[in-house]
Amino acid sequence: MQTPTLLALLLLLILVVYGTGFSRALGAARSLGGVRNLASLPSYYGLFAALWCGLPALLLLGAWIAFDDAIIRTMVLGSLPDKPETPSGQNLLYAQIQNLSAGHLIGEKTPQLQSAADYLNRLRRNSSNLQAFLSLTLAVGLAAFALLRFSPKLCAREKVEKVLRAILIACACAAIFTTVGILLSVLFESLRFFQSVPVSEFLFGLHWSPQMALRADQVGSSGAFGAVPLFTGTLMVSAIAMFVAVPVGLMAAIYLAEYASRRVRAVAKPTLEILAGVPTVVYGFFAALTVAPFIRDLATSIGLQASSESALAAGLVMGIMIIPFVSSLSDDVINAVPQSLRDGALGLGSTRSETVRKVVIPAALPGIVGGVLLAVSRAIGETMIVVMAAGLAANLTANPLESVTTVTVQIVTLLVGDQEFDSPKTLAAFALGLMLFVTTLVLNFIALHVVKKYREQYE
Repeated sequence: MQTPTLLALLLLLILVVYGTGFSRALGAARSLGGVRNLASLPSYYGLFAALWCGLPALLLLGAWIAFDDAIIRTMVLGSLPDKPETPSGQNLLYAQIQNLSAGHLIGEKTPQLQSAADYLNRLRRNSSNLQAFLSLTLAVGLAAFALLRFSPKLCAREKVEKVLRAILIACACAAIFTTVGILLSVLFESLRFFQSVPVSEFLFGLHWSPQMALRADQVGSSGAFGAVPLFTGTLMVSAIAMFVAVPVGLMAAIYLAEYASRRVRAVAKPTLEILAGVPTVVYGFFAALTVAPFIRDLATSIGLQASSESALAAGLVMGIMIIPFVSSLSDDVINAVPQSLRDGALGLGSTRSETVRKVVIPAALPGIVGGVLLAVSRAIGETMIVVMAAGLAANLTANPLESVTTVTVQIVTLLVGDQEFDSPKTLAAFALGLMLFVTTLVLNFIALHVVKKYREQYE
């Protein structure tokens, strides 16, 4: 039995058990003279039976799917008398066995491969049958156990809420553990990089040229890993983008929330949010083909020298892309401000603009700061627009008319190509990722400090 079919049967069984439990609880309530005589509502009895039926069976099915292929692979390779000793050779051999079992092997079919392919098919078939039998047996058995425990005094609500609380805690822990895992993986690879390149050179070096030689006799066997040009380029492009996005997005949000009529808001807000759905590569084309040449020609006409790829072009287009994030989040936060604050300010004689400036915006400031922080993270993490409009040159400059690059662009370029994965060139990408993580953490700390400072005045 295939896994999707088994999953559908389990879900159908869960629904049937839920309905059975609900019906039994409802019948018990009628015999006792009403629902009030039950310890919980009938729906909680149905959920109690459904959780007993479905949760253990689904956990068993998930664990089976996670470990089934690894166990089968070990058994198949263990049955071969002659097998490669290296992991890469074993992976290649198992791929050939899989292709042969599926009928897609191109090349010579040896008796050993054919026997292994037959054994693989047999193991998969037996595993599928055993998976279906154990899952359905466990679901039916536990469903019967839950239904037999039914009684008017059973506090099903407490037990159901305890299980749901455990599920919520598990989901929260999964998010936390995922973040910790990402941090540790980046940190360990960064430590390997700093064993080859000093931290001082990486943080304070002024030259970035991570071109490592593929051979010992090749020219340029040692690169320069000073990341200051990358940091300055990232800050410059992000600052230009936020200089465009924050004022425009915030003013648009104030107009839509406080001044626009319902008809204008119904048209303007969806139209503005369309910008958030445009792919970044489209913005990159717009920046490279329209904005960058326009800035170059404009600078030339007033006697300035501008590159065909500039930080100003990338920052302006990135700011346009980020406007919907700032506008939409700020609009939602402003609309969430209680109407009583507006009414009180207007009742004291304030004008509408004074109410917005002195009451609504300060009250909504924590949410606005959160939206701006999200926009900053979006700007720092953008890659495609910078590649197409700002270039790849790691120039240390404060001139927005020159070509620059950012940390995210360099991470992409470092992880492609034929360089070895444990070389300093490749490991430098993890060090840059660690710096991005630290930068985001600092921004979050600053934002929380600002939010706490201003929120105390309006609570």
